[in-house]
Amino acid sequence: MSDSYMPLTSVNSGVCKEYAKGVYGLTVQIVNVFFILAPSGDAVLIDCGMPKSASFIIKEAEKLLENDRQLKAIILTHGHFDHVGALEELLDKWQVPVYVHPEEMPYVTGKADYPPAKPEAKSGLVAKLSPLFPRHSIDVSSRAKPLKEDGSVPFLEDWRWIATPGHTPGHISLFRESDKTLVAGDAVTTVEQESLFEVAIQKQELNGPPAYFTMDWLKAGESIRQLAELKPASLLTGHGVPMKGADFSQELSSLADSLPASQGW
Repeated sequence: MSDSYMPLTSVNSGVCKEYAKGVYGLTVQIVNVFFILAPSGDAVLIDCGMPKSASFIIKEAEKLLENDRQLKAIILTHGHFDHVGALEELLDKWQVPVYVHPEEMPYVTGKADYPPAKPEAKSGLVAKLSPLFPRHSIDVSSRAKPLKEDGSVPFLEDWRWIATPGHTPGHISLFRESDKTLVAGDAVTTVEQESLFEVAIQKQELNGPPAYFTMDWLKAGESIRQLAELKPASLLTGHGVPMKGADFSQELSSLADSLPASQGW
């Protein structure tokens, strides 16, 4: 994975902002990673960005991890290349566990590859390029740990994880009830991820998961409906500029209804 490089970027690449209390989003080319700083002083990284971006992520982390704050864990929403691209190099820097949903474990322990991309799933140049994207598993078996079934998030007492399968079998999202902050991964996006132009300019609009890699549309729709029931006030997504300041439940419900009815793979 570390040998791969995808020359895709956006106007927001390099931007790091606090989108909710203690939640900092960093755009790495076309994908967002999130640092969550807990009141306890611990910190957790959500997802690991594009290949060859480790030094970029570490540089921003060093700005946030001051006053003896320590990174305690990495949590993956799922194992696609743009969410684990820098993982192996980051683990050389930080001796921390990597938590994933049990059904996503095969993709981060070298036991299974993702299915081939479906460039015909939706129009757009990124969709057409998707067969070129890495889909093979990585192997971080020595660090990978399954998340507990009770929904608890390691080192983040005020958060819970939610199974949101569809885009991948073990996709998860994270939710903080106190301020209705949702870290959605690729369960939803706030950009038309299939369009190179929309990705480049980061036009903000609510969309479903990236179509070319979504494995099960029925489950994807069910997951979005589940997220709508949370009535999130902030949508911090894996792709696109985060949305905040409203109850997004109706928009998410409408989005779920608009997804393809077919199963997918």
